[in-house]
Amino acid sequence: MTTLLFPVPNPQSPIPLLNTIDLNADLGESFGTWRMGDDAGVMPWITSANVACGYHAGDPVIMHATVALCLEHGVAIGAHVSLPDLQGFGRREMKVSSNDAHAQTLYQLGALHAFARAAGAQLRHVKPHGALYNMAARDRALADAIAAAVRDFDATLALVGLAGSALVDAGRAAGLHVQREGFCDRRYRADGSLTPRSEAGAVIEDIEAVVAQAVSIATAQAAIAGDGSKVHIEADSLCVHGDRANAAVFAERLHRALEDAGVRIVAAAQPA
Repeated sequence: MTTLLFPVPNPQSPIPLLNTIDLNADLGESFGTWRMGDDAGVMPWITSANVACGYHAGDPVIMHATVALCLEHGVAIGAHVSLPDLQGFGRREMKVSSNDAHAQTLYQLGALHAFARAAGAQLRHVKPHGALYNMAARDRALADAIAAAVRDFDATLALVGLAGSALVDAGRAAGLHVQREGFCDRRYRADGSLTPRSEAGAVIEDIEAVVAQAVSIATAQAAIAGDGSKVHIEADSLCVHGDRANAAVFAERLHRALEDAGVRIVAAAQPA
């Protein structure tokens, strides 16, 4: 039996509307004949998609299809930019200069923008992936380079970063709209960083524990760290990973539980 860190709301109990939250997923991560995740199953339950741009996953055909799927479901399209690491799925850290990070971010933005424009859609946000995301969360110079690339490409795009991280600060300093992100299925450390995937328990597998953490972040701005301490998390968007087993089931369960808790699920608002 799994012990829940937070109570899951009773759907029969009337709960007043508390706030709004964006529910995002990392999608378009297949490549060639290799398939990752259940994008079609996840898409109806989210409001924003972070679409792989070919560096850690994705290819032109997959990007084209994922953009079309987003349009079909009215899901906001964002670029999921990464370190150039197909073999490691973008989860291996590597040394990268600020100039390289700026250019690589622009390159990937341009690729996804082409497919969005051809489909009559627009990009709404940018979210780094994997190792790049975690590196930019703590390395302000790297975060500044990514934020500058987003600003230089389109200053109306939102930059998504770990709540309380250097990437959020860099986005604000660059004059960008930022979306602070919380994670439904990742274990936090006491300082608000994510437990590295190399450590046991970094990914929360039990669906009820995932739901409980998501509801707690959305309604109480808190999660329980691996050491048992309470972590304060102010999030505008919650991530459910599209590459996990039974991702569609997780996404539906999360969506329904958040609504039962009085949370309205909508794509994060863009600046006027």
